[in-house]
Amino acid sequence: MNLKKIYSTSLSLLTDLYQITMAYGYWKQGMAEQEAVFHLYFRKNPFQGGYTVAAGLEYAVDYLQQLQFTEEDLAYLAGLKDGRNAPLFEQGFLDYLRELRFTCDVDAIPEGTVVFPNEPLIRVRGPLLQAQLVETPLLTIVNFQTLIATKASRIAESAKGDQVIEFGMRRAQGIDGALAATRAAYVGGVDATSNVLAGQLFDIPVRGTHAHSWVQAFESEKAAFQAYGDAFPHDSVFLVDTYNTLDGVRHAIEVARSLQPSGFKLNGIRLDSGDLTYLSIEARKLLDEAGLMETNIVASNDLNEHIISSLKQEGARINVWGIGTQLVTAYDQPALGGVYKLAALQHTDGHWRYNIKLSEQLEKTSNPGIQQVRRFYDAQGYIADMIFNELEPLPEQTLVMHPLDSTHRKAIPAGTAYTDLLVPVLRKGALVYELPDLQAIRKHRTTELSKLHESIRRLLNPHRYPAGLEASFHQLKTNLVLEIREKGEAAVQGR
Repeated sequence: MNLKKIYSTSLSLLTDLYQITMAYGYWKQGMAEQEAVFHLYFRKNPFQGGYTVAAGLEYAVDYLQQLQFTEEDLAYLAGLKDGRNAPLFEQGFLDYLRELRFTCDVDAIPEGTVVFPNEPLIRVRGPLLQAQLVETPLLTIVNFQTLIATKASRIAESAKGDQVIEFGMRRAQGIDGALAATRAAYVGGVDATSNVLAGQLFDIPVRGTHAHSWVQAFESEKAAFQAYGDAFPHDSVFLVDTYNTLDGVRHAIEVARSLQPSGFKLNGIRLDSGDLTYLSIEARKLLDEAGLMETNIVASNDLNEHIISSLKQEGARINVWGIGTQLVTAYDQPALGGVYKLAALQHTDGHWRYNIKLSEQLEKTSNPGIQQVRRFYDAQGYIADMIFNELEPLPEQTLVMHPLDSTHRKAIPAGTAYTDLLVPVLRKGALVYELPDLQAIRKHRTTELSKLHESIRRLLNPHRYPAGLEASFHQLKTNLVLEIREKGEAAVQGR
């Protein structure tokens, strides 16, 4: 999906001002072309869950390939003033931006892959100025879509094979929030959406019913159902709770029976309020007694994965779930908290300098080097993930250590099968990766989840999947932290 189909304007200024001021500073210092490596990652699984679903890569790649400052962009930047009311940027820098095209190498974990804290989802290697400049747009794209895809996956897991429809456009955070959320929700496992534009743009199935206002617009509930059934004889789902829910079900049955001779089929009824367990059980009885065993019971009403799980445990007879606000806004955790950190800079002699960001909070201390993620697996599924530094040789014995607690470690037997998750996407700015369509991404996500133990996928108190640093990398990082604290500097020499 090309972003130009959504936005007609340049997106090069879709960034924080400090990205451009830093770029200017690098240019002034002659550092613009210095080779650098950044990693985009997150520190905690969202929703107190056991896993995360990567999403947003297609948007990110499209953004990077279109990165170009237009004359309008440059005119705006030229008009910015500093504290003395002088131009903020020199004309030479603006001329530099005019010719700028994205020429970095990008490696990324494919969309739909299950991922874990501290694992780089995207690695950017190339000229420092370029790699720095794309931080904010990459974060806004990947953070949001990964968050929503993960929420959708949890909801789909709780539905246990029932159909899930995304109904959230009206509560989404604006137009882009609605479109990106629908795409990410589809990646995460929902089956359809009410968002017609998203259906058109992303080829996602669209579904819908009618609103309470439809029923209110007619003299009676039966008349409203009759009119809707006449208009949609093969696609009718009647909203039955405008006045009295069970009476609404009876009216839906009466209309369905009256229209049956003309070939009408009642596809479903929708419950949008009240005790959904009780009402769905009673509605199912009424429908089955009327011979409408194939009529679906759709439920909405501010649902999330925990409510769905609870309703199922209570014996609710719902088999289609409409999820809105709680999904598209990631209501219980509105941000993923992903970060983008500098990890290495290359000298003119080819040697790398490791970079690390320290913090009083151990979890916020970044990892150095040029990182890759290795996933080990056997016939039963995934065993562990290991983050390692490509600049350093790997020892024969593979030992994965938790980044925050070195007493949590897992030895990997020699000969264990593995795959490296970061794959080449861009080389010198040119696409070298075949971007999969959404159907392929969804299939990949399903396969990925099937390889995780069910204890990791559960909603409450999930088991921790072994994901951490390769032991010698962990030691290198520890030594680097100690050295930096002694010297008060941000980097040391590497390879």
